Amino acid sequence: MADIKRSWDRLNQEDKAKIKEELIYFFESERGEKIGVIAAEELLDFFLQSAGSKLYNQGIEAARKAMESRFEEMKYDLDDLIQD
Repeated sequence: MADIKRSWDRLNQEDKAKIKEELIYFFESERGEKIGVIAAEELLDFFLQSAGSKLYNQGIEAARKAMESRFEEMKYDLDDLIQD
């Protein structure tokens, strides 16, 4: 059966599995609660759906600003190459 990829789910299966393990470990070590894989997956899906798009968009905006800054620097570099 093929996995259905949701629009808010941008993680590959390996990353999801690792994060689920980290969630299980966190709940057990920090909160003294045992949760299973299904609960960890539901938590991960909740956070991806509620915050994933916002974090993704912030990353895109940060990349855009970095590109714009570098583009400005490149314009000055090109100006320095102009021969009189």
